Amino acid sequence: MARKQRPAHHSKAIAENRRARFEYAIEETFEAGIMLVGTEVKALRLGHANIAESYASVEGSEIFLINANIPIYEPASQFNHSPTRHRKLLLKRREINKLMGAVQRKGRTLVPLKLYFDNNGFAKLLLGIGVGKKQVDKRQTQKNRDWNRQKSRVMKERG
Repeated sequence: MARKQRPAHHSKAIAENRRARFEYAIEETFEAGIMLVGTEVKALRLGHANIAESYASVEGSEIFLINANIPIYEPASQFNHSPTRHRKLLLKRREINKLMGAVQRKGRTLVPLKLYFDNNGFAKLLLGIGVGKKQVDKRQTQKNRDWNRQKSRVMKERG
């Protein structure tokens, strides 16, 4: 019996790093799985997480998510996890090598962009290779955003 294919779109984000695209020019993105304990998954299912101040780091031949805050799951009491522990990211060896090469080049950073559950119910992290923007670039991004907002208002008024 053939298995039904599900659509390839992502479900609703649990946590999103909205500041990342403002601070960094994202060159390429990767989807990574995360090694979680049971209470972390339960906290994520409730929609509790914060990746705004987190980053990914290469440690040895593995990549870890550092400083991501998944708050404790209250009903678990004594069996809870540490909210800001390092979490291993699950990627293919080829992808890890590519990310390690990108980090070693000048100015590249691994930036977590979005944390979500995929169609199969697994927690995934959208990870981007970013280059820090200069102040001029940030101002230009803000100008473009304001102009698009103003343009959409005018178009809405004229109908």
